[in-house]
Amino acid sequence: MSPGPAAGEIRAKGTERTMNQKQIRMDAVRIGGLQVGPGQPPLLIAGPCVLEDLETALFTAEFMAEAARTFGFSYMFKASFDKANRTSLRSFRGPGLREGLEMLAAVRERLSVPVISDIHTPAQAEAAGEALDCIQIPALLCRQTDLLVAAARTGRPVNIKKGQFMSPWDMKHAAAKVRDSGNSGVLLTERGNCFGYNNLVVDMRSLAIMRSLGAPVIFDATHSAQLPGGGDGCSSGQREFIPFLARAAMAAGVDGIFMEVHPEPDRALCDGPNSLALQDAAELLEVLSVVRRALVQVDGQG
Repeated sequence: MSPGPAAGEIRAKGTERTMNQKQIRMDAVRIGGLQVGPGQPPLLIAGPCVLEDLETALFTAEFMAEAARTFGFSYMFKASFDKANRTSLRSFRGPGLREGLEMLAAVRERLSVPVISDIHTPAQAEAAGEALDCIQIPALLCRQTDLLVAAARTGRPVNIKKGQFMSPWDMKHAAAKVRDSGNSGVLLTERGNCFGYNNLVVDMRSLAIMRSLGAPVIFDATHSAQLPGGGDGCSSGQREFIPFLARAAMAAGVDGIFMEVHPEPDRALCDGPNSLALQDAAELLEVLSVVRRALVQVDGQG
């Protein structure tokens, strides 16, 4: 009987290929008046899942911007103008393209913070590029070539969320679609992988793998605690696990944290079960700032 492989010899073929490849140099990405990446403060992307009204958006953005400043984060406000991928046709989708972009522009102008939102069709790219500082590609659409190219051609930085069905090394192809369209401003966001039905799991190795692709990496702490389609005609979530995942990701060296937050998560019109209350989010930022400082002291990252 032949001896089995030595310890450490068994590894996933894709992981072996990726971790052995030459790493791409990462440069900081400029978004509005801030920069994300090596040598920069960690970025906080936070806001309600979907735009409900201007008052809620302004209140949330002002609160989170102050919390970010207090704990050493840069800040970008995020909310969707149209949630085109809701589980049910009866679910609230948002104000739509025109009104939603006007609301986002108002947040940027009144509070002097950059804003980001997601697009679902190439036809939305031009208008979004005029109103937003950064364009987000939803995880379920991260392979859609026409959408990525349209976002790239606006000249705005593009945050590509990794699909729940994607390996981290395959995100190099999504990033290349943006870069090969003349736009070097690429960020990659981890939001968990499908783990059976209505569940996600986070492989923390993916954060290091995607950083090796030469793009700043953001960790979506709240969607990673989502239970997709786990409610009755909507998604559910386990917000109690958000702090654990966020701390682990910060310790792993991510360039930023994404969180959906709301003044009253249990009354939010979208993704309330995996959203944080504003004060809870601020308290988590304080903890994450401690983790970040420890990481800088240990290996000089920052």
